[in-house]
Amino acid sequence: MNARSFALIAPAALLALAACSKSEAPPPGADTPRAVPFAVVARQPLGAGISVNGRLVAREEAAVASQLSGYLVARVLVDQDAFVRAGQPLAELDATLLRADIAQSRAALAQTRVAADKAEQEASRVSSLDHTGVLSDEAIAQRRLAARTAHAQVDQSQAQLSAQLVKQGLMVVRAPVSGRILTRTVRPGDVASPSTVMFTMARDDRAELDAEIPEELLGGIHAGDHARVRLASGRWVDGTVRLVAAQVDAQTRLGRARILLPVDREIRPGGYARAELAGKPVPVLAVPEAAVSYDGNGASVTVIEAGEKVRRVAVKTGARGGGMIELTQGPPAGTRVLTGSQDFVLDGEKVQPIRKGR
Repeated sequence: MNARSFALIAPAALLALAACSKSEAPPPGADTPRAVPFAVVARQPLGAGISVNGRLVAREEAAVASQLSGYLVARVLVDQDAFVRAGQPLAELDATLLRADIAQSRAALAQTRVAADKAEQEASRVSSLDHTGVLSDEAIAQRRLAARTAHAQVDQSQAQLSAQLVKQGLMVVRAPVSGRILTRTVRPGDVASPSTVMFTMARDDRAELDAEIPEELLGGIHAGDHARVRLASGRWVDGTVRLVAAQVDAQTRLGRARILLPVDREIRPGGYARAELAGKPVPVLAVPEAAVSYDGNGASVTVIEAGEKVRRVAVKTGARGGGMIELTQGPPAGTRVLTGSQDFVLDGEKVQPIRKGR
């Protein structure tokens, strides 16, 4: 190879080597750790307020149905949202057939009374002939039995008439308690039945919040505690804890508390509301709620260890408030924990911590 050929080949070889070196070089930023936000586990007061959600329900719900069966509904006198007093008529049944039955029973009672009077007179007449031999003892006994039978028939007819008169009073379906009509399912023409509910009522128009309480918070809630309840409109009303349930749901680990609310037209059973219950602030180890992750194994936080490497640590949580959550079991105070990107890093991965929040 002469010098001229080497001069032509050398630049090309150098370019090829440079291209290979460039393709093997790592991309810019490949070794740069992921920037992640973090906060520090710190001891701070928590428990000044417990926030819970729940459904609005009637304080006591009353179901209204007819005590009679087989009669058509003639009129419905009230509708949903009406406030009624105890004993007020709500619906009327068609009494046409019952009136005919009552008239027939009255006639039957009159007939049995006539027959009873006649039998009584005959029994009295033959009593004077007792032991005289004019009538046999058997004939006298038969007349006395006929008188007793006639009186029994009078009693039976009277009882039948009384039962029909009671039914006549039940042809008007009345409110068992004072309160507001929540639902109306009856229509004119329906057939009444004791098993068919016509109306449901909220007794005294009182409602309460059926709040779901995490198991670990139940011990701090007691009957008589004050609560503030936020309605769907955003308005707050005052309430009082009426009772705390005696058991916890085995599946959800939630207990329940009933918060009695004032009479208010804006409080409608079936809706949802949020309640805040007062509690005494207690210094606890806490982290921002964003630091806690949940999966099939429970709650966990991702801590930043020496060398800026991360590791997932299982925790147990307690009270919440102000965007913070208590760690009843977990890393000690001063530990740095991720408040974002937990799902995008692996144990042992190096990160670039960026302080966020508290």
